Amino acid sequence: MGGWRVPGYSELRVLGEGAQGRVVLARHDASGLPAAIKYLAEGLGSDGGFRERFRGEAELLRRLRNPYVAQLYGLVEAPEGAAIVMEPVDGAPLKAVLAERGPLEPEAALAVLKGSLLGLAAAHGLGIVHRDYKPANVIVRGDGLSKLIDFGIAVDAGAAGRSGTPVYMAPEQWRDEPASPATDVYAATCVFFECVTGRRPYVAEDQAGLMGRHLTATVPAQEVPEPLRPLVSRGLAKNPWDRPAGAAAFVSELESAAAAAYGADWEGRGVRTLAGAAAALSMLFPLTALGLGSGGAAAGSAGAAGAAGAAGASGSGVGGAGAGAGAAGKGVLGTLGAKGAVAVAGGATVVAAGGAATYVAVADDKPKTKPIVPELVALSVPQQDLGNGMTFQVQGRVVTVSGGRPALTRTINQALRAPLEERWAKTRKGLAGIGRGGYTDVVTPTILMRNERLLSVWYKVELRGERGTGWDHSPAVVVDLRTGASYRPLDLFRVPTNDGLAPLDKKIKSHLPGGVYCDSDQNPGTGPVELHGTDDPSRFVKSGDVTMALTPTGLRVAFYGSVLGYASACGELDTVVPYAEVSDMLKPAVLSAVPYPRPART
Repeated sequence: MGGWRVPGYSELRVLGEGAQGRVVLARHDASGLPAAIKYLAEGLGSDGGFRERFRGEAELLRRLRNPYVAQLYGLVEAPEGAAIVMEPVDGAPLKAVLAERGPLEPEAALAVLKGSLLGLAAAHGLGIVHRDYKPANVIVRGDGLSKLIDFGIAVDAGAAGRSGTPVYMAPEQWRDEPASPATDVYAATCVFFECVTGRRPYVAEDQAGLMGRHLTATVPAQEVPEPLRPLVSRGLAKNPWDRPAGAAAFVSELESAAAAAYGADWEGRGVRTLAGAAAALSMLFPLTALGLGSGGAAAGSAGAAGAAGAAGASGSGVGGAGAGAGAAGKGVLGTLGAKGAVAVAGGATVVAAGGAATYVAVADDKPKTKPIVPELVALSVPQQDLGNGMTFQVQGRVVTVSGGRPALTRTINQALRAPLEERWAKTRKGLAGIGRGGYTDVVTPTILMRNERLLSVWYKVELRGERGTGWDHSPAVVVDLRTGASYRPLDLFRVPTNDGLAPLDKKIKSHLPGGVYCDSDQNPGTGPVELHGTDDPSRFVKSGDVTMALTPTGLRVAFYGSVLGYASACGELDTVVPYAEVSDMLKPAVLSAVPYPRPART
């Protein structure tokens, strides 16, 4: 084949090819050791956006050192092209195993799920969401262990987008909402269901139908053996907050369910079954087929810390099996010469020589601050005695963050909890005069948007107990992840005065049913009318009973009819006003941190 090649390597066979590039198995000419090389398609090499995403994938893999993930050896860039050099994994894709064998025994399905989940868990620990977990991206080795590959569309947790493989995409991906570790849990559960049953959980004749099934169809948990149904029900929950919070949590649930149902030695039996299934496809193994490997048996004998993974974790070059990162003439460094090797051995991560720039995966002993990652934790508010036989308690969950500098993390978490604390104080005060019996505030959070700058969280709250209407107002918070400061509604606007906010009234109404704030139940037959109240939006913004938060598409607004002087029976009114309609009203700093204007999709 023509085109640019990484110097010093001879191609042996093509492992995969698509619109964005191809992956080849190659041999390093000087050492004879194999490598997998992922080339960016020639037509995309001059596209700055694709180049940047390619670098991002390499940087992600550089950070991700785990025996359950194919390891990075280096990124090579030249004017003619770009390539990622990786550990070659000798095995067959799970897709091929299922096509050849059909459904797997439960222990084997659990074993392959556990192995790839451990790879996902390592990514989730770095705040990374894979977004394309599918059978083609899970490689089963000859020893029955598995590895996760292809982080080409991975993103930091909180990024939105519909990228992925439709048959395994979570509901939030279809809705173009922020991805989270729970997004990968959903895809992994889809694959697990396929391993057990031989079919995908949802099928349809077209993509629109498939989207509808992922969004609304009942979880088909009854189609798997009874001990596995809780795993499938939790993993395929429509709401990401109802799933395990990430791969590590899912592994814990998986191990408990597997041991209870299939005994303490379930994993050994499952791995042996997988090894047998993979052995039947050994001629598909890229290294074995060329006489360069042993089907993974030797590498896998060490279990989770297999030789290939251990070599990668030590900062090895493309040789993988003992080629040191600083050894001149081996691995990626062999293309740069001894001078480049000395630079890397001294701790450099970028080496330039011969017109090419190579980013080399090297061990880095310097402590690094982990990225800030949102997560869900249970609320802990003890029952409080309000007097006169009344009590108040809180159930549900709250969004917190981990990672980052400790002081900043504490500030962010205080800001994320503050609107709930304000609500509880107001609720306790209100109940003290009219309440009877016990009351429970049930809190359900949703992350509306998360990027490098902002975290926007919406809390749905329901007060349970003997009470009237008007208690279930939704708090929200928008936090600056750089400083920990929170944006109150008026903080979002350029001119937070009566005149400055006046245009907001009509913009909100235009997105409500009938173009008004409330349907009248006092004038039957006359259609929707406006009840007494005010058109002054600054009144409800300042009242504290109006909630505003940022979403990927616009400004979400919610308030009660009673805020405007309406009957409380109107309930909470909730809508999203697109950024295009309020861009002249919002502060430039706010607009710069949200997806507006939306970039053109490629």
